Amino acid sequence: MSFGWTAAVGARHRSCVLAFLALVAGLFTGVPSWAGTVRDIRVERGQIVLTFDDRVAEASSFILNEPRRIAIDLTGAAPGGRASVGGPIAGVRQAAREGGARVVLDLEAPAIVTDGSFGADGRTLTLQLKSVDDGRFARASAERRKTFLPGLGFLTPARASGGYSVTMRVPAVAKALPLPRVVGAASRPLVVIDAGHGGHDPGAISPDGRLQEKDLTLKVAKAIRDELVSSGRARVALTRDDDTFLVLRERYEIARRMGAALFISIHCDSAGNPEATGATVYTLSEIASDKEAARLAARENKADVLAGIDLGGAGADISQILIDLTQRETMNTSASFARVLGREARPLIPTKATFHRMASLMVLKAPDVPSILFETGYLSNQNDADFLNSREGREKVAQSVRRAVEVHFATRMASRGGSDVAAEQ
Repeated sequence: MSFGWTAAVGARHRSCVLAFLALVAGLFTGVPSWAGTVRDIRVERGQIVLTFDDRVAEASSFILNEPRRIAIDLTGAAPGGRASVGGPIAGVRQAAREGGARVVLDLEAPAIVTDGSFGADGRTLTLQLKSVDDGRFARASAERRKTFLPGLGFLTPARASGGYSVTMRVPAVAKALPLPRVVGAASRPLVVIDAGHGGHDPGAISPDGRLQEKDLTLKVAKAIRDELVSSGRARVALTRDDDTFLVLRERYEIARRMGAALFISIHCDSAGNPEATGATVYTLSEIASDKEAARLAARENKADVLAGIDLGGAGADISQILIDLTQRETMNTSASFARVLGREARPLIPTKATFHRMASLMVLKAPDVPSILFETGYLSNQNDADFLNSREGREKVAQSVRRAVEVHFATRMASRGGSDVAAEQ
């Protein structure tokens, strides 16, 4: 999931101003602003056309590779309605997300979004599709997301005589989430297990409609916790232990605040092809790490503690270097653990031939905590879904993680001359 940087500051400022003006205009008319539900998604003549039953605030699209997908994020919208496929689009999926909805288009052939625009009433979004070769698609997946705003022409001016007033409640400053309970021997390194999705975000759904990703990831996370604790080799905390929704940044910030030695986010994959099967693991890509390092270095308040180093007194150049070095080391450690997990998982669970992949996933962007996203199987494949829904299947997933964690920490101890890994905490 890629993000633009420096050159896009002006464009982002304009986008924020336009969105705010549109919100205020909606308040003046007495009509709720930005509350559209997806009514229809059509693929026709090289275009993707989305219609809504009311206006939406903003849309953005980005490309995902391996497997090939186009994702469309809709701010101020809710999923729903029907979808059709055609041309390069093999399947369409919708889900709720923080602040809106996400539409994922599974691609049969490589294609990219070249442009997009809202209709005059703000209730239709048309995206232009272009077929490309594999190389151009791979490059597009590394580029920044494209953002589309509705125009302001459809807004109705307020009809007020004698003046008017608008009162808006200023929300309280958000408090940090309470830290979860830790189980296991106090002297052992801490592993934070994150069960993906939750609450209003169900994630993927099995072909028979019985299983939701949010439920399976929680069951798998608890199985991994129990396996690690029983081994005596690690302390464990879960980012959630019930049906709670957490935004992505909150998930890895929990691991950072707790000083975790390892962060594992559990998910179930999904694809338009019901034959797709096998587990995969993702670590952060180079491009994503560069942009996250830039984002951290650009913060006005550099009082962050990064890997035990307080950046509060460091200049911009020094902060950038420290963040970059820390993130590179974190990425190397993450990749090393991913390789070990692949080796330990293959005898126990179905895995894809290319097990370790790299992607720009928000949940992997902790700069100083080695992190992986573990796609434990395809919920769109009934066999994978049944495997993960069985006690035996979850135990095998947990065993593969436990073996990998044991090897990972033992290797790190050996490389440090036998020093206790728990000293990292």
